[in-house]
Amino acid sequence: MSTQQKHPKGLYLLFFTEMWERFSYYGMRAIFTLYMIKALLFDKAFTSEVYGSYTGLVYLTPLVGGYVADRYWGNRKSILFGGILMALGQLCMFISASNYSNIAFAQPMLFLGLGFLIFGNGFFKPNISTMVGQLYPEGDKRVDSAFTIFYMGINLGAFIAPLVCGGFGDTGNAADFKWGFLAACLGMVVSMISFELLKNKYIVTPDGHGIGMVPQKKVVEAHEKKAPKMPISQMLIWAGASIGLFVLFFNVMDLGLIGSAIFSITIIGPAAIITDKTITPIEKQRIWVIYILAFFVIFFWAAFEQAGASLTFFAEEQTDRNILGTEVPASFFQSINAVLIVILAPLFAMFWTFLGNKNMEPATKQAFGLMFLSIGYLVIAFGVKGLDPNIKVSIMWLFSLYLLHTIGELCLSPIGLAMVVKLAPAKFASLLMGVWFLSTAAANKFAGTLSGLYPDPSLPSHPSFMGFEITGLFEFFMIFVVLSGIASVILFGLTKILQKMMHGV
Repeated sequence: MSTQQKHPKGLYLLFFTEMWERFSYYGMRAIFTLYMIKALLFDKAFTSEVYGSYTGLVYLTPLVGGYVADRYWGNRKSILFGGILMALGQLCMFISASNYSNIAFAQPMLFLGLGFLIFGNGFFKPNISTMVGQLYPEGDKRVDSAFTIFYMGINLGAFIAPLVCGGFGDTGNAADFKWGFLAACLGMVVSMISFELLKNKYIVTPDGHGIGMVPQKKVVEAHEKKAPKMPISQMLIWAGASIGLFVLFFNVMDLGLIGSAIFSITIIGPAAIITDKTITPIEKQRIWVIYILAFFVIFFWAAFEQAGASLTFFAEEQTDRNILGTEVPASFFQSINAVLIVILAPLFAMFWTFLGNKNMEPATKQAFGLMFLSIGYLVIAFGVKGLDPNIKVSIMWLFSLYLLHTIGELCLSPIGLAMVVKLAPAKFASLLMGVWFLSTAAANKFAGTLSGLYPDPSLPSHPSFMGFEITGLFEFFMIFVVLSGIASVILFGLTKILQKMMHGV
C-alpha cells in the first residue's frame, strides 16, 4: 500500500482517544436510566425526561466548545479541558451511586455529575472530530474512509462499555451501580492520558505542522483582512430573537425549560453563522447543505436514541433475555449496535472508497440511513403487534432492529462528520461541527419526549402523539416508522439540489 493510500498514524491516536471517551459515555448511558429507576426509584416518565435533557444538552454544548476552540484555545487545549470535566462528572456519578439510599444527597450529586459531563463533552466532542479531517490534504478522497474508521473506534468503545459498566453495575443489586460509574470514570482518564502523551508526535498535518495548537481563525486573519466584529445592535437583535423563541417554546408549546433552551439555540446558532458578512456566496451555499442535512438528521437520532431509554425498557420488561440458562442484563443490549458497527465499519470504509474512485458515491447517504432506520422499527412493530404485555419476545426482534439501525447509522453519521469537514469554511470548522451536533441535541431531547410515550399497561390512561392514542407497543414503534420514513422520502427528493449546492452551482 502506498503512502498516499495509508492513513496517517494520528488517525489511530484519535481513534484510541475517542474510543475510551466513548467507553466512558456509553458505559454511563448503559446503566443511567436503570440507576434512576432501580436505585433512585424515579418513574419512567421522569427518567425519560432527565435522560432526554441530559443527552440533548450533551450535544448542545459543542457549539460553545467549537466557538472557544476556533477563537481562543485551539483544539488541543479544548480537548484537555473537556476531558478533565468529564472525568469529574463520572466521579460525581460514582459518589451519587455510593450514596443512593440518601436521596437528598444522591440526587443533587447526580445532577452535578451530569453538569460536568454536559460541559466537558461540549469542549471534547467537536474538536476531536475536526482534527480527523485536518490530518489530510484538501480534496483527499480518504477522508470519508478515515471518518468511518474513526467511527469504528467510537463504537468499539461503545461495544465494550455496556459489557464492562453493565457487568459491574447492572447486577440486580442497587448498591453495585457505583462500580459501573467508576469504570466509566477510569475510561475517561485513560483517554486523556494517551492523548496528552502522544499528541505532539502524531497529531500533525501532512507536512508535519502541529494540528489544533492555534485557532484556525487566527491563522486566516494573519493572511487576510480582519473580519469585522458583530455590531452591538446586531447582537441585541439576536439576543432578542433568542428570548422570543424561548418564550414561544416555553409558554406556547410547553417544551419545558431545557427543551425550550435547546430548540431556541438550535435555530439561533446556525442563523447567526449564516449571516456572517465574511462568508462568500459559495461558502454560504455549502453551509446551507450542512444545515439542511442536519435538520433531517434530527429525525434519525430521535428514533435511534431510543436505545438508551424506551428500548432499554423493552429489553428489561418484554424481551426474553435468557441465553443458555443465564439471564443477560438489559444494559448489555446496548452493545449489539456497537459490535455490529465494529464488524461492518471496515466493509463500509472500503465500499465508500471504491465508489469514490469510480465517482459513483450517492449524494445523500443520509437518506439511506433514514430508510434503514424506518425499516428497523417496522420489523419490531409487527413483531409485537397484538402482543400481550405479559408475554416476552425473542431476543431476535431487538437484534434485527439493531442490525438495520446499524446499517442506517453507517450510511449517515460518519459521512455527516466528513461532510462538515469538507464543506465548512476553515475559520468556522469547529463551530460548524458544533452546529452539526446541535441537530443531535434537538434530536436527543425529542427522543426523551417520545420515550415518555412508552405505553405502561399499569396506568389507567394512554399517552397520545399528534392526536393518535398510543395504546400499545405497535402504535409506539410506528411513530418512528412514519417520522423517519417521511424524512427519508423527502431527502431522496432533494438529492440533486443538494448536490448542485455542494459544488457551488
